[in-house]
Amino acid sequence: MKYTSQIIVNIPIEEFIEKFDNHNNMKHWQRGLDSFEHISGDPGEIGAKMKLNYTFGRRKITLFETVTKNILPQEYHMHYDTKGMHTIQHNYFKQTIDGHTKWICKSELIPTTFNMRLMILLAPKSIKKQSMIYLNDFKNFAEKGTSVAHA
Repeated sequence: MKYTSQIIVNIPIEEFIEKFDNHNNMKHWQRGLDSFEHISGDPGEIGAKMKLNYTFGRRKITLFETVTKNILPQEYHMHYDTKGMHTIQHNYFKQTIDGHTKWICKSELIPTTFNMRLMILLAPKSIKKQSMIYLNDFKNFAEKGTSVAHA
């Protein structure tokens, strides 16, 4: 499943990247994030790996992130792996004519188990909706300082 999400964040691209590229800020805009751990490589550099632990209700999910391209402030790409799913995410950042930042997030979900294939077939709208929640949460954090930590 491939889809694109996008949002305008009303801050300059330099400020956007400063907030986006700081791992300590992730808890403020990634709902359910309990912890993250740097595994290997130089943080943010191609090949760097990080372990991300999330809780959604009673479900605990661990994702392994691998940076595949970093040419900030224009692009930042990564792969995520978890049980049953491989996700490719390409993020593009552009300054708008009014000095704000347009974030375009292209995602490809590749299920590796039957259950995940079924989930993608049955709930594509909810998957896309979840991506927009993260983009909106980042927007609220970046523009207003609103945090979803402990929400």
